[in-house]
Amino acid sequence: MKESTAANQIINSVDPRSISIFGYELIRETLLPEILGKDTPEILYWAGKLLARKYPIDDYDQLVEFFEQASWGQLELKNESKNEMEFELISPLIVSRIKTKAEQFFQLEAGFLAQQIEQQKQVITETFEHPNKKSNKVRFTVKWDQRDAL
Repeated sequence: MKESTAANQIINSVDPRSISIFGYELIRETLLPEILGKDTPEILYWAGKLLARKYPIDDYDQLVEFFEQASWGQLELKNESKNEMEFELISPLIVSRIKTKAEQFFQLEAGFLAQQIEQQKQVITETFEHPNKKSNKVRFTVKWDQRDAL
């Protein structure tokens, strides 16, 4: 996370601040979809990519830390192969989103992962999210083709 901004200072602060889950989800699940309408998932995906460009991450540990600091949840790399990576996200917010049928709104995290992996691997990537209602987890699959180098 290289950008030196007020947000970055909060992220790196030793003074942990708590945020209201209700306030966070109120904006994310109610306000943004009302403003963005039917294009909410696509716009959130591109917003995630924009955030990743503003906060470039060099390695897996920093990626996990960013997700925790952003209150997105606990991210874990489950599998990596030649052309794809699979991550799993666990968070109390996932339970409420799945219950309110807002599971398509993991696009912000998906876009963020796509751009971070794209910057690290120097290939064009795309991320797909797979919410699992039974386990209350979200699996993200990041895919790329080595022929699509930047």
